[in-house]
Amino acid sequence: MLPVEFSKLKRPMRVLCLGAHSDDIEIGCGGTILRMTAEMPSIEVRWVVLSARGTRKREVLASAKRFLRSTSRKRVIVKQFKESFFPYVGEKIKAFFEQLKADFDPDLILTHCRHDLHQDHRVVNEFTWNTFRNHLILEYEIPKYDGDLGTPSTFVQLNESHCAEKVRNLMECFPSQLKRHWFTEDTFFALLRLRGVESGGASRYAEAFYCRKLVW
Repeated sequence: MLPVEFSKLKRPMRVLCLGAHSDDIEIGCGGTILRMTAEMPSIEVRWVVLSARGTRKREVLASAKRFLRSTSRKRVIVKQFKESFFPYVGEKIKAFFEQLKADFDPDLILTHCRHDLHQDHRVVNEFTWNTFRNHLILEYEIPKYDGDLGTPSTFVQLNESHCAEKVRNLMECFPSQLKRHWFTEDTFFALLRLRGVESGGASRYAEAFYCRKLVW
């Protein structure tokens, strides 16, 4: 097992978090963000959600405020591309990605998984790789009805307090999603525990990612 120590950077680390919808980042890598910002308070985070309007936008802003509370170097961007239509408005989304690249050069990008069965998620992944060609990209996973969980290759181990905070924030910041049968505490804790088992080591919990290219 090869641990990666971002804390050894000579300057504040820059992280780009990309999500198609308002709760994607939190579900996929919320625990990782909580751990990184706690261990590296000077970290700079760009938090980008591509589709959120009205109530969903308000949920984004409330949630990002909680997850990024440990760092003052942050910017939250919420766009209003039409949900479920990303493949058909790809030109506009691509233009936004190019603008994002010109404004921010991250050390780490957290984005959707390439094999996610939700079409909006896949488009975000495709434009991430198409736009950022010299960056470390980790692809997060989201449990859903489609049953597209796979075999991840990279793990971030989390302590119980970070997991509890992640799940509590999800439950409290996204009331519009509580009616969904899968959006429950036990769903999120179950996946954290399963990935903890797979990651080995002392931690009971982990978030998992797909790393397709890593230059050592």
